[in-house]
Amino acid sequence: MSKGPVLFDLENEHAPAPQVAEAPPVPDIDIPGPRGQAMQVAATLAARKPSRLVRLFWALAGTLVGAMVSIAAWRFVTDLITRYPVLGWAMTGLLAMFLLVLGLLALREAAAFGRLSRLDGLRHAATAALAAHDLGEARRVTDRLVSLYQGREDTRWGRDRLAELRGDQLDPVGLLSLAEKELLGPLDKAASREVEAAARQVATVTALVPLALADVAAALTANLRMIRRVAEVYGGRSGFFGSWRLTRAVLSHMVATGAVAVGDDLLEPVLGGTIIGKLSRRFGEGLVNGALTARVGVAAMEVCRPMPFGPERRPKVRSIIKNALSGLFSRGKES
Repeated sequence: MSKGPVLFDLENEHAPAPQVAEAPPVPDIDIPGPRGQAMQVAATLAARKPSRLVRLFWALAGTLVGAMVSIAAWRFVTDLITRYPVLGWAMTGLLAMFLLVLGLLALREAAAFGRLSRLDGLRHAATAALAAHDLGEARRVTDRLVSLYQGREDTRWGRDRLAELRGDQLDPVGLLSLAEKELLGPLDKAASREVEAAARQVATVTALVPLALADVAAALTANLRMIRRVAEVYGGRSGFFGSWRLTRAVLSHMVATGAVAVGDDLLEPVLGGTIIGKLSRRFGEGLVNGALTARVGVAAMEVCRPMPFGPERRPKVRSIIKNALSGLFSRGKES
């Protein structure tokens, strides 16, 4: 092998000149665009249903731990009463107060499940009245709807308008449409504002926090809070277990229907076309996660609402995404 310099003869007249047109094209680098990974992981985790064996394990573990704690507490109190009566009776009083508060919390959770069941029953009754074209059943549904919001000041104007105009409605579709417009219209707007706020929060946190699991935790927490507030708007204020069960129902429906899938048209109202793939990685992930949160919010509105949406009253996911993320996108673009 020669160690000297290598000489290339560039003035060879017989060598063909290189042609630019014959040069091979530069291969495109296929960089995957943002897919909303945080929201997809959060939805999958929340919607995953444990197996029967896992549920049996946790039930037995909870029973065993509860029995051991109860026996230990009982022995501690009885021994304390034997040795130090005053201190023992004071500890007994504290334990009784703890059990009382625990019972009140259990009653509150039961009441929360009852409120959610009431909303679900109203929605099924309204659907049945529309399907059977039953005016009497539609009037009963309207009465139950008015009773549901009787004590709320923010529905007073709608209840008064409904009481004034319902006598002119001789058709179940017209009566339920009137009730939906007058009573549920303002509540739909309030629920949409909650969804927009949650979408902005998830988009901002995902775009600014570089940690791998922090965005998943933030997305799951924001969606739990959003679903709970949407339920409160429609009169279904839920407790801890009720909120988790409602969240699982909403996200399970989204996973089953493929609503967590991401396409280039997801952010078309805000960004347009296929510009998602051209964004910076973190900023694009933030926008996609915010858009998926808006989808979760619309599904929560459908689940928590005491009546099904009419043909023209269902909130548009694209409209919510545009209202929630257009300002965030413009600020990010300016920076």
